[in-house]
Amino acid sequence: MNYHIDKNAPEAAYLQLYRSIREAITDGSYRCGDRLPGKRAIAEDAGVSVITAEHALQLLADEGYIELRERSGSYVAFQPDEVFPVGDPAEVRPLPEDPEETEDPLPAVIPAEPFPFSVLSRVMRRTLSIYGEKILVRSPAFGLPELRLAVTAYLGRSRGIRVSPEQILIGSGSEYFYGMLVQMLGRDRIYGLEDPSYPQIRKVYAANGAVCDFLKMGPDGIPSSELKRTKAGVLHVTPYHSYPTGVTASASRRHKYVEWARSRSAFLIEDDVDSEFTMSSKAEDTVFSLEPERTVFYLNTLTRTVAPSIRVAYLVLPSALAEEMKARVAFYSCSVPVYTQYLITELISGGEFERHINHVRRQLRSARQN
Repeated sequence: MNYHIDKNAPEAAYLQLYRSIREAITDGSYRCGDRLPGKRAIAEDAGVSVITAEHALQLLADEGYIELRERSGSYVAFQPDEVFPVGDPAEVRPLPEDPEETEDPLPAVIPAEPFPFSVLSRVMRRTLSIYGEKILVRSPAFGLPELRLAVTAYLGRSRGIRVSPEQILIGSGSEYFYGMLVQMLGRDRIYGLEDPSYPQIRKVYAANGAVCDFLKMGPDGIPSSELKRTKAGVLHVTPYHSYPTGVTASASRRHKYVEWARSRSAFLIEDDVDSEFTMSSKAEDTVFSLEPERTVFYLNTLTRTVAPSIRVAYLVLPSALAEEMKARVAFYSCSVPVYTQYLITELISGGEFERHINHVRRQLRSARQN
């Protein structure tokens, strides 16, 4: 197979090679169980070094597209999509009895160290200096244009998510958006939740009048049997390091989530908390990147990556539905103080945010190797 590597492109060669092989796997050029060419053959075919080919293969293995077998080679582990008929309408699992609560029920991945206060205080002063009295002006309903533009650029370069600022909404934490999503998608749908999952998800949906179905978790996400069973019209998933199981959905499972939603004309809410702190050298692929037009709503928060007191989250709307969904919640005022929005804008645009993320990833990889 020929791999086209553009050596003048801003994206590193190993990422271009990774994406080329991944596409060959997902489009069926390589099937589950097939042995890939060796890293030397791939390197020669792509015109890159063996180290570059090895790095690309390791990323594919980290995300579950392939399995690396010692002294044997690389084998495709990705499973093809399935068709998911609507389940038995009578079978909706009730609320689990007495779900385990903790004083701090946030997902369990903890950064190697907190965001440096010295850096944060410097950026706070810079924010006041740059924006001055602008911090006293009322925020637009969906967040400051400057912050939405900064988040757009960050998602593009770090997460492979290509969207416009008009698709992004700013709000005060994930729970704020859980309630808003019910306003957008409606109470007449069943909301499928991972079982077990972060208790606040269920509490906010229930408080907003949504009926919830609980889908048992498997070793790589919600199994196909549960997807076939449920009558849900909305599925809320945490593909990376789901709380409290610690399960990360495999590449095959993420594709199955999208196929399930397409076959049901349903929606997916991708709750991507903590994904920046992956031990991989690149961020985890998102479900949103597999179907960004109509199906997936992407949600992430800065509470974990900056500080618990920074109550800032962002919701990315699918492109084809953005204007319709915004119209349904246009009466809300932005719940994040303007100064905080400008502060996050500066942290992202000035590079301090991503330098911290990359530093933490290096620490986590080093700890795993030791």
